[in-house]
Amino acid sequence: QVQLVESGGGLVQAGDSLRLSCAASVRTLTTYRMSWFRQVPGKEREFVAGFSYSGTDQYYADSMKGRFTISRDNAKNTVYLQMNGLKAEDTAVYYCAARIRAAQIRNSRNYDYWGRGTQVTVSS
Repeated sequence: QVQLVESGGGLVQAGDSLRLSCAASVRTLTTYRMSWFRQVPGKEREFVAGFSYSGTDQYYADSMKGRFTISRDNAKNTVYLQMNGLKAEDTAVYYCAARIRAAQIRNSRNYDYWGRGTQVTVSS
């Protein structure tokens, strides 16, 4: 059973930075394709950033390009999301997700495991 635990969320002001962490209880992190999603009440879960199936490329939602960076530390089985220049519209619950198969990275239905999320609130 894979468990994903997010941390690092909080209340910040517009323009501030946060780094989210996702600790995975797995034997080998490279077995899984890791991504971040976010969700606000009443809306569908939205793709934020993720690694390609090969693990060598990173993909971002257009509104996050240049502000967010996804990275990983395989030795620590941890994935990170560095968020800079935060805006009020970035307020959401952020989820870490893992998939095994090669599939469309931006579709939340293609993921096998999810964390419980961490709240990020950006005040303007």
